[in-house]
Amino acid sequence: MDLRSRTIADFGDQWTRYVDNDGFYGSVDLLADTFGPLLSVTALRGKTVAEIGSGTGRIVQMLLVAGARHVLAIEPSRAVDVLRRNLECEADRVEILHARGDEIPAGRDLDYVVSIGVLHHIPDPAPVVRAAFDALRPGGEMVVWVYGREGNRGIVALIEAMRSITTRLPHWMLAALASACNALLDVYMLLCRALPFLPLAAYVRNVIGKFDRRKRYLVLYDQLKPAYSKYYTESESRALLERAGFIDVSLYHRHGYSWTVRGRRAERTPC
Repeated sequence: MDLRSRTIADFGDQWTRYVDNDGFYGSVDLLADTFGPLLSVTALRGKTVAEIGSGTGRIVQMLLVAGARHVLAIEPSRAVDVLRRNLECEADRVEILHARGDEIPAGRDLDYVVSIGVLHHIPDPAPVVRAAFDALRPGGEMVVWVYGREGNRGIVALIEAMRSITTRLPHWMLAALASACNALLDVYMLLCRALPFLPLAAYVRNVIGKFDRRKRYLVLYDQLKPAYSKYYTESESRALLERAGFIDVSLYHRHGYSWTVRGRRAERTPC
């Protein structure tokens, strides 16, 4: 099995084990935090939006709460069955496509395509971003969020060292390790409240510290499980969209540890 297929299979396994999206973890407030100053969630009202890598439907539900008129949810793994169950009450506003991100049909005239926490798990994301570009209407926009390398290099080095082992562990061993890391995170959260200069303190206080313990465990599991994961530099994050033809690309260094990127497809030029 190639690296892309392994990663899809890993997420299929993960999102069929962990299926709920309650609390701040699944809230529109978290979506607003992810977008930061690049895009207000109110901009989604009445819009047609696609989401790449929908998993259990967490981001799709955020988009719907934010007021999106219709959402195209794209999920390649076997978690698509969980996605359908979680979104069955919104069937009139959601279309589910069991496909990879590079298989989005062109010409959908979408207002927005979003991909949050997905492109950094795709070994070659360029065809996915290009497919998103082709599915947007002229003037439509794409917003992505990816793991960042700047501001987090020590943590990244530790995670990458751990991943050389954890990506090969059976579920029960990885679950035990993620639980142990969660206990250490409990201590680190207390330290970050007292010592705001610690690495990732802003992220701990403003994001993961607002999750309940089950969701904090899941964030740790999510870092350690997938076969492929990449931490993007600022220039690499910008290039993701610019190389696909997006213009007016802007970036937000979210809490100093990750990158949110927004780009626009140009309007049609007059004949």
